[in-house]
Amino acid sequence: MENEAIISFEDFGFQYTAQAEPTLYDINLQIRKGEKVLIAGPSGCGKSTLAHCINGLVPNSYPGKATGKLTISGQDALKLGLFGLSKIVGTVLQDSDGQFIGLTVAEDIAFALENDCIPTEEMHREVERIAELVDVKRVLKHAPHEISGGQKQRVGLGGVMVGQVDVLLFDEPLANLDPATGKQAIVLIDEIQKRTGCAVIIIEHRVEDVLYCPVDRVIVMGDGRIQYDGDPDTLLCSELLQRKGIREPLYVTALKYAGVELTADMRPSYLPELKLSQQQKVQVRGWFDKQPAPEAAHEQDVLLRAENLDFTYEGGHHALRGINAIVHKGEMLSIVGTNGAGKSTFSKVVCGFENAQSGILELEGVDLNTLSIKERADHIGYVMQNPNQMISKTQIFDEVALGLRNRGISEEEIRPRVEETLKICGLYPFRNWPVSALSYGQKKRVTIASILVLKPEMILLDEPTAGQDLKHYTEIMDFLSELNRQGVTVVLITHDMHLMLEYTPRAIVFNAGQVIADKSAAEVLNSPDIVEAAHLKETSLYHLSAACGITDAEEFTRRFIARDREVRK
Repeated sequence: MENEAIISFEDFGFQYTAQAEPTLYDINLQIRKGEKVLIAGPSGCGKSTLAHCINGLVPNSYPGKATGKLTISGQDALKLGLFGLSKIVGTVLQDSDGQFIGLTVAEDIAFALENDCIPTEEMHREVERIAELVDVKRVLKHAPHEISGGQKQRVGLGGVMVGQVDVLLFDEPLANLDPATGKQAIVLIDEIQKRTGCAVIIIEHRVEDVLYCPVDRVIVMGDGRIQYDGDPDTLLCSELLQRKGIREPLYVTALKYAGVELTADMRPSYLPELKLSQQQKVQVRGWFDKQPAPEAAHEQDVLLRAENLDFTYEGGHHALRGINAIVHKGEMLSIVGTNGAGKSTFSKVVCGFENAQSGILELEGVDLNTLSIKERADHIGYVMQNPNQMISKTQIFDEVALGLRNRGISEEEIRPRVEETLKICGLYPFRNWPVSALSYGQKKRVTIASILVLKPEMILLDEPTAGQDLKHYTEIMDFLSELNRQGVTVVLITHDMHLMLEYTPRAIVFNAGQVIADKSAAEVLNSPDIVEAAHLKETSLYHLSAACGITDAEEFTRRFIARDREVRK
């Protein structure tokens, strides 16, 4: 039956053993077969705990006390256990690398089949079928580390689909993907849902990106309770997302700034079908004309200069091809491009983790090749994309204090500096916690704190806001902006196009190991050729301005961002 509930929460609550208060209260929720549901909410709202109840991690891996009733496929979820639930619910993790088991893609997809002692020939047929379904047949013999972020996500999806599950649960599927790959992931999820008839649950705070394909319902979580359960169009007409610290789609915010009164029948949740009257289009054009043009940024002295920088890995991968780039003192800059474009390799060469085979690399006129990694670290702080690759201490306080202790700073000076940084990064309440107790997003904030506490001249951050909700994203970015105002140069390697627009006036675009553009952020995202070449994604403001007859989409974007920054301050 299409309307049959496959997941049913009735007056459900949950309290972790280690917590003084419940995380979930009075959850009443039904999810039906064939339904696609988005669960959104800020960090700590309970959405991950809700997901863990569905896939059995709660209470089997994370113990605690449950109240009320949870049935999945008509059975008591708490009695099914992890193994029983794994036959019904397939989970695709936020961190794709944490889901790999096999040495090759084929082995990884076959893992569950091997556990079920499926005959070899049948197993090969099933792996081929799933690989075709998720479009990874051409990389079946590759090792997981040899494939792109988008392909990793497809493999993770294939690995859970071999059991022909009834529910597919995606935990922040967009967190580590470039914009174009993220768009492809949402399309893939949509196609798989239509082909299989599975119930699909997407846990994600990037609402606009998920709505690239329509969803049936949106569940908004807040303070452990369901704040909204209904259609996305009605939700976007309200102010609930903004009140709950979730970013609403940019085009929706722009329409509201222009005074357009949104109604559900305008279909605001799906941009290709958004219905605007001529009067409403005139309203948007009138708002645009009244907005003051943002002031042009003043160019400053050169801090970092790369000239004809060339680097090839030992295996033969030519990662940087004649890179020419300049970073100015005191600026805030984005480096963008597809996964594997050379962005992270460039940052490794700048920090001395890798040495370029040729080219010039200077910091304030000093040849960086004459400085050791430690000497470079006194001037350039580097925050890696994967927090697990940076963390070496058990306790949070000790991790953030590590760099200061290595420099011989006294404990009397270390404590206030560490505590101040933890407060800024929203981690002070957890200062005495073990790192292992933190979420992926919280670990990211620990690694940022461990570098910020050292007060470098330039800080280079690889995906600083991946996995962060709007509140923590804003806290981190506003802090980095404040550091920037104090003279620290901030370079952000990012897939977040809104971050690039809102915080960095200039963007350097990488593709296939080369710099293909060095322009204003607004110009980059309103240039279809650059967007396509670098696997970016046009901002929805680009499409809204075209729909309203505004020919200068770049200027429309600039004026919106200036207005939005002013409103949010």
